[in-house]
Amino acid sequence: MSLPTTIGELKAAGYQYESVKDELRRNVIERLRTNTPIFSGIIGFDDTVIPQIVNAILAKHDILLLGLRGQAKTRIARQLTTLLDEFIPVVKGSEINDHPLRPVSYQAVQLVAEHGDATPIEWRPREERYGEKLATPDVSVADLIGDIDPIKAASQRLHYAHEGAIHFGIIPRSNRGIFVINEVPDLQPRIQVALFNILQERDIQIRGFNVRLPMDIVMVFTANPEDYTNRGSIVTPLKDRIQSQILTHYPRSIEDGMAITAQESWVERSGMPLIIPTYLSQVVESVAMIARTSEYIDQTSGVSARLTISTMENMVSNAERRAYITGEMIVAPRLCDLGQALAGITGKVELVFEGEEEGPQKVARALIGKAVREVFRLSMPDPNVRRARKGTAEEKPDPYQAIVRWFEQGHVVNIDDRMTNEEFYNALIAVPTLAQLASVSFHVETSDTIRLATAMEFILDALHQHSKLAKDDNSMQTTYRDLVGSIFTPPLSMTEDE
Repeated sequence: MSLPTTIGELKAAGYQYESVKDELRRNVIERLRTNTPIFSGIIGFDDTVIPQIVNAILAKHDILLLGLRGQAKTRIARQLTTLLDEFIPVVKGSEINDHPLRPVSYQAVQLVAEHGDATPIEWRPREERYGEKLATPDVSVADLIGDIDPIKAASQRLHYAHEGAIHFGIIPRSNRGIFVINEVPDLQPRIQVALFNILQERDIQIRGFNVRLPMDIVMVFTANPEDYTNRGSIVTPLKDRIQSQILTHYPRSIEDGMAITAQESWVERSGMPLIIPTYLSQVVESVAMIARTSEYIDQTSGVSARLTISTMENMVSNAERRAYITGEMIVAPRLCDLGQALAGITGKVELVFEGEEEGPQKVARALIGKAVREVFRLSMPDPNVRRARKGTAEEKPDPYQAIVRWFEQGHVVNIDDRMTNEEFYNALIAVPTLAQLASVSFHVETSDTIRLATAMEFILDALHQHSKLAKDDNSMQTTYRDLVGSIFTPPLSMTEDE
């Protein structure tokens, strides 16, 4: 069935006027009744943020999404367009999407007055009913609302106070749709004041002339908490006019965080098989969760979910680079690859005290070490827990005793970032009971040498993080050795000059 092409055909089809907020409300109600998800790809907000957004839409409110960086605020705002109708009719050629049955712009009113029911219409898809502006200090009222266009006035011989001389800004051009202002505190206060009329009286004024155009629009704002930024804040009257303020948050469980990272990170890229053990993904996610409570990191700036995404991608990239160098046809990240993924962490955190140049890297390594400790305890006994005395009924064997004793005898393990999978496995299999412990604890077949070697390295590093082994680490090579012996012997990675 073809869509109406004139106002007369639209009326004959029984089309009724409906505001954009009523349209959103109707479509949300339909999704609730049919148990259809409101958003897609938004993880961890099902019981917190999304119900509040639904309530705001049902109440026909404008919305402020308030939260730290990397909390999916802009993604949520952009997905609001999926709650709009697939197409809506507008007066053909209208700059501000005039409704055929209720035109408001001078151009559309004149066109309808001249042609009546024969006025041509066109159908605007939902994707074109979304406007977005990143707030910056240089944004002007003309950018957002509009201004008098002297060239248009002169060419059409119009007075400057004439409606036809208006050049519309981005907000009126989003009429009958959704308009989003990101980081609204960055707007100068006088620009925020210019939004009062849109939010309260639902109209715009240009240059103080007696020209008022009613706007049918949903306004959505995003902002960081006011105590985060010194750049500005939301003026109180503006915040008062935004009916619903909704707080976003970071993932509250490691499972939600891992799901977000898996969804957003680009890791399937080379056509080669990719092996990422669950505990490695847990370590990556734990880095961010620990950073969000770390005393070394400025918590008012937040730790974005982009940290784990970048770290995961860098870790996989290092394994991919190794595969190309060694000629192997499999990408198998190792824990040592995280040492080459620090670039995904250091740029995503702000330290409380900015020190020497290596400060962020030291903090990043400390975060990784703490993450290894915490993830290790999810599936393995704590190496530092005091065990029952030998010969008692409560006695349990120490699963790490043989490993630690082997290192106490003077043995060392050297692993290199550039080792082939076979060389990596051979360097670790020499440690007694390590392979068996890794196989049982992480449910890895002993014949699967790639996964087994990664698990063995993880156990050794966890023992180091629990102060059972010493670890010498440089940019490419890692050495594990006896902790006590390392106190009296310089690290193997030191040069004579050092």
